[in-house]
Amino acid sequence: MKFCPFCQNKLLTATIDNKIRLKCSSLSCDYVFWNNPVPVVAAIVEQDGLIVLARNQMWPEDKYALIAGFLEAYESPEEAIIREIKEELNVSGKIISFVGHYPFFEKNQLLLIFHVKITGEIKLGQELADIKRIHPDNLAAWPKGTGLGVKDWLIRRNK
Repeated sequence: MKFCPFCQNKLLTATIDNKIRLKCSSLSCDYVFWNNPVPVVAAIVEQDGLIVLARNQMWPEDKYALIAGFLEAYESPEEAIIREIKEELNVSGKIISFVGHYPFFEKNQLLLIFHVKITGEIKLGQELADIKRIHPDNLAAWPKGTGLGVKDWLIRRNK
């Protein structure tokens, strides 16, 4: 980002709140690029006792993950995850629990992870290339991102 989205003047670096930030160079514009994390919803999707993982069209053939997506304007996280499941799997879902919130620093995101049970026949949306179903006993958490939520969900499930 090089220019102010409001007045198109050049952005300069400045120390604001003890952090280096980009701010507008115009004295009449108070724009600051805060670079706040973007909220993302994700779901540990369960169907008939199995966990559904998905592979995006753009991913390698061996990479599968949780259903996830961005919130839209005027949408709650709960509405967003149900919408994402409908868009990506073409099924209805019911939120069972909120698993937790997790920072994903590598992508500047805040992950809001839910456990959702689905019903109906899965039909892949445009974004997905494939799904696989895994028994929760065979599900292994990965070390970052949504894997942190999977880890917490597995711990709670096994208590």
